Amino acid sequence: MLTDNNTIMIADSKGVSVIDINSIVRIEAVNNYSRLFLRNGKIVLVSKVLKRMEALLAGKGFERIHRSHLVNAACISRYNLFQKKITLQNEEEISISRRKRKDIRRRLSENRPVYYTPQKMLTPA
Repeated sequence: MLTDNNTIMIADSKGVSVIDINSIVRIEAVNNYSRLFLRNGKIVLVSKVLKRMEALLAGKGFERIHRSHLVNAACISRYNLFQKKITLQNEEEISISRRKRKDIRRRLSENRPVYYTPQKMLTPA
């Protein structure tokens, strides 16, 4: 259940938690549960399937990179083209599924600014 633009209320084993969406690094599917990994290192287990979490966080900057992983695009620090993995800001590496690779690469390039370093032309002396 969404409370406002930046927080969600989720029932967990201890009751109902109010979680800031920006503090979620990734969400991992565990059977009929989802494990939320937060920036502060805390892990929250909720009784919602990953598809429901994906629908709940639609339009909030989360990308489904695998059938068992949903990641916060703002937490992606590196996309390894050769190993077909992404590296998160907390140095976790997660594989990207074959079917999602092209779409994820396109979306990440749309959302991220591209920086070019101008090359100086050398003139002969």
